[in-house]
Amino acid sequence: MKITILCVGKVKEKYWNGAIDEYMKRLGRYCKPEIIQVPDEKTPDNAPPAVEEQIRITEGERILAKWDESAFTAALAIDGEMKSSEGLAELIEKKTVSGVSHIQFVIGGSLGLSEAVLKKADYHLSFSKMTFPHQLMRVVLLEQIYRSFKIISHEPYHK
Repeated sequence: MKITILCVGKVKEKYWNGAIDEYMKRLGRYCKPEIIQVPDEKTPDNAPPAVEEQIRITEGERILAKWDESAFTAALAIDGEMKSSEGLAELIEKKTVSGVSHIQFVIGGSLGLSEAVLKKADYHLSFSKMTFPHQLMRVVLLEQIYRSFKIISHEPYHK
């Protein structure tokens, strides 16, 4: 199984990179993990809605340029379906059993995902109604994917 996180922007903080590296290493026992980053757009302070929409469109085009058409794609979206850790594990396991060999998770930039990306995704996943920094969401997503594989493998993992 290949797991890709397709995301906007680079992570600059060492503490986030350390956590990302740790979960990428741990995931290597269960799948082939990869992170594909596309450049983010600078958002001016107090940008009008039209400028924000153009930023989402530009970042969305960059995401779509790296999109793997053969992958099952889950976009992280605030209005997506919320799942428990066991529910995410069940989703990953069902996709694996049904012959899916690549799952792609998409994380948008600070303004979220474009409508084109959301429409193209196979599934919308939400971690909360709250908004989180996209750098933190990489860590949370990686941890939950790792937890999912531990659940699927019936291996203990702290609760």
